[in-house]
Amino acid sequence: MSYRTIGLLCLLAVPGVVLAQRGGPPLPVGAAEDRAVVDLTGYWVSAVTEDWKFRMVTPNPGAYRGVPLNGEGQRVADAWDPDADEAAGEACRAYAAPAIMRVPGRLRVSWQDGDTLRIDTDAGTQTRLFRFDDVGAARGERSWQGHSVAEWQPSDAGGGNLRVVTTNLRAGYVRKNGVPYSENAVLTEYYDLHGAPNGDEWLVITTVLDDAAYFNGPFLTSTNFKRIPDDSGWDPTPCSVR
Repeated sequence: MSYRTIGLLCLLAVPGVVLAQRGGPPLPVGAAEDRAVVDLTGYWVSAVTEDWKFRMVTPNPGAYRGVPLNGEGQRVADAWDPDADEAAGEACRAYAAPAIMRVPGRLRVSWQDGDTLRIDTDAGTQTRLFRFDDVGAARGERSWQGHSVAEWQPSDAGGGNLRVVTTNLRAGYVRKNGVPYSENAVLTEYYDLHGAPNGDEWLVITTVLDDAAYFNGPFLTSTNFKRIPDDSGWDPTPCSVR
């Protein structure tokens, strides 16, 4: 079975992706903040429930199991040189949009304006801007966080999720040990909220990274965050190579 077949089967199991395929009720007119189908604002802390050895520590060179790298992707990963990245001032290669949600830490989600949702990370002190009103928006120079276009996806049963597509990226890493994605990669994310019986609220971010330059098929991940009441523990730290 090919990576792409496996990827498509996985996508069908993701509620947000199924919703995107079947559609939902029409959204009301108005600012994105006013017509939000879920409330993502506040503080969140990551729960590292899988891929611990790839996320909590810098993996060994060549540790790219689970990433559908093609031959060129493996060649680039095997050539990883952290000293060269540091000397070039590119310590944030593993903190770009395709990887930042996998970096353990905290998120602060707020509205920058009525049509722009903002996510700040304390890990790497990164800022992501999700633009709902993208008509005629200039892409500008490529950046670590790229250009993200967002849309609410309401559910027929109420609520729904957030879909975000990010392009215009600088080439970087999906893992800190140099596992690459190219500047032409396309990142699609689905943000779903889930309530636990004890009252806890969980944010599940499902990501699909497509990159014909380095991948044989889509790279899929699912990352969990727990809502926390305030900024306790908020600890902005710069990007690091190792």
